[in-house]
Amino acid sequence: MSDLSFTGIVKSFFDSYSKTPQKLKIIDLFLIYTFLTGVIVFGYCCLVGTFPFNSFLAAFISCVGCFVLAACLRIQINPINNFNKTISPERAFTDFLLCNLILHLVVFNFLG
Repeated sequence: MSDLSFTGIVKSFFDSYSKTPQKLKIIDLFLIYTFLTGVIVFGYCCLVGTFPFNSFLAAFISCVGCFVLAACLRIQINPINNFNKTISPERAFTDFLLCNLILHLVVFNFLG
């Protein structure tokens, strides 16, 4: 019988997460960083204002885009996901870098 208390669930999560490969943990840290950056940008917008609105939108779009691309990279290189083994981890990382380059070119262009 499994422990359904909050502490049991948290302990189970940390036990299973400790078996996660190191490269996925690094991507998770980047996801947390990108998410927190987006929260800070949005909080700044709410508290201070959106005077340079293009700058706010560019920063927020950059955060959201980076988060989505990193989440897709994590899904592609996770060894548990067997649905798409035709893409090597190197190819997935190269796709991630290329898409990030395109994203940031669009964001830079949006700044005007």
